[in-house]
Amino acid sequence: MDFELRRAREKLEKEQKDRKEKAKLRLERERKSKLEANRHREAIESAQRSRRIHAMEAQIKAEQQMEETIFAGRGISFNRVLEAVPFEGSGDKIKLPPSCFNELSEQGAFDKGPLHFQLSVAHQDHESTHGSTHAGVLEFTADEGTVGIPPHIWNNLYSKQDPNTPLVEVKYVWLSKGTYAKLQSEELGFSDIPNHKAVLETTLRQHATLSQDDVLTVKHGVLTFHLRVLELKPSSSVSVLETDIEVDIMGPDSLPEKTTQHVLKPLTFGKSESGIINEGEYAYYKFSIDDDTWKVIALGDVEIEVNLDSESNGDTDLYLARHPLLFPNTHQHGWSSHDMGSKCLVLGSKDHTLGPGSYSVGVYGFKGTTKYNVSVTVKDTSKSNVGQQPMSSSSDGLTSTADTVECGNCKHYIPVRTIALHEAYCRRHNVICQHTGCGVVLRTEEVKNHVHCVKCEQAFHSTEMEKHMKVFHEPLSCACGVVLEKTQMVQHQSSECALRLVTCRFCGDMVQAGSLAVDARDRLRGLSEHESLCGSRTAPCDSCGRAVMLKEMDIHQVAVHQKN
Repeated sequence: MDFELRRAREKLEKEQKDRKEKAKLRLERERKSKLEANRHREAIESAQRSRRIHAMEAQIKAEQQMEETIFAGRGISFNRVLEAVPFEGSGDKIKLPPSCFNELSEQGAFDKGPLHFQLSVAHQDHESTHGSTHAGVLEFTADEGTVGIPPHIWNNLYSKQDPNTPLVEVKYVWLSKGTYAKLQSEELGFSDIPNHKAVLETTLRQHATLSQDDVLTVKHGVLTFHLRVLELKPSSSVSVLETDIEVDIMGPDSLPEKTTQHVLKPLTFGKSESGIINEGEYAYYKFSIDDDTWKVIALGDVEIEVNLDSESNGDTDLYLARHPLLFPNTHQHGWSSHDMGSKCLVLGSKDHTLGPGSYSVGVYGFKGTTKYNVSVTVKDTSKSNVGQQPMSSSSDGLTSTADTVECGNCKHYIPVRTIALHEAYCRRHNVICQHTGCGVVLRTEEVKNHVHCVKCEQAFHSTEMEKHMKVFHEPLSCACGVVLEKTQMVQHQSSECALRLVTCRFCGDMVQAGSLAVDARDRLRGLSEHESLCGSRTAPCDSCGRAVMLKEMDIHQVAVHQKN
């Protein structure tokens, strides 16, 4: 009986314990489900709260951008994403579609002065230079949905490879006028250009804006230079319209390893420079004649000697030119020497084209590979003239005395007492060249090497005739289509060719001469087409401040201010 009661009690206790465990597990599950529900609810509330915050931030950012756009545009809000289409043009002025004209006109943008736009790459899936720059507007003739981009803007927005999707964000902005610009040339030789700041001014005349880190392309004749914008004031992007900008130009940080452009290496008076030149190539040097040196040259006391010595079996030619001609060659130069072996050009006071300024020396590889030495020296001629008496040449027949008689062979005047011996010796050893106008007395062994050019009749050594014919009588072709020999070609390109480079009297840049101006009054002034257009720009008169066309400034000074 006790055993059964104990078994019943144990069974009851076990059932109670199981019910308690189940109840405990149920409570634990309920607690966990409540916690999970709370966490889920909190996560949902957090996500909703985050979305509300992001929406508010996006709204605030959009409002700020709108405010910035309105502020940057001085009350004008214009922002378009257009497809970039390249077109050939100069400067930084873009082409916009007609709808942009209507939108800007409705907001009164044309009443606020020149239009300036910020251009940014809309998608950065492709590489770009820096993805943002500024521009002016050329015209409103682009197709709808596109924007015409000139090379300057294209190169500053994109890399050398064309982008896959050239989308550009065009935003109207207001830019302050620039007061200072610091530029750095990526190539050597930009400072060698005569009046290089005037050349830069001519390039900037085609631009409306400048932006920091942009690269300007400046062309001067056959030369091309790239100038990077390092610093601008008063802001990183400025307007260059109707403003005077102080410009500092720096050279490249390092010398380029290889360049396709010629570079003028400096020459110091009295110091020789050496080099190696291949056939058909040029090497260029420069030197300057200052005012003090020129005063001494003008007095006839010194001369400038340019020497070129060859040290190998090859041959060279020597060319010399005064700036603004930077790189003299076979077609264009002021002085030249084509002698076999060493060359020497002597410049003195009797040379009317000589004067103070900068000069370029060109060494041309005529034949083979030649090692050379080039130098410029100042030679004192005053001492060599002291104590010399004027001497008359007997061969001229201007003076003779009663004690001399003319030799029948060499035509020199010989003392009477030795005339017989002289004639006997002279007829055996000397021969007179019978070529018309020559009459040079030659040794009998020199006769076979004394030849005359069949075209110009000049006398040469037989070894020099081949080079003379090639240099002076081989036809040369000008870019304008004219074919002439060397002498006529130099004259043609210095004063006749319409494609020759001349210095504009108004902008100081080297431009093609072109033809005479269309306007009859400009033709009477001797103005070319470029000068007629360039001279139509106005500038304030220094005396009265009135805006006067540059080509009319001299007449204005005489007629209004009685100044010569």
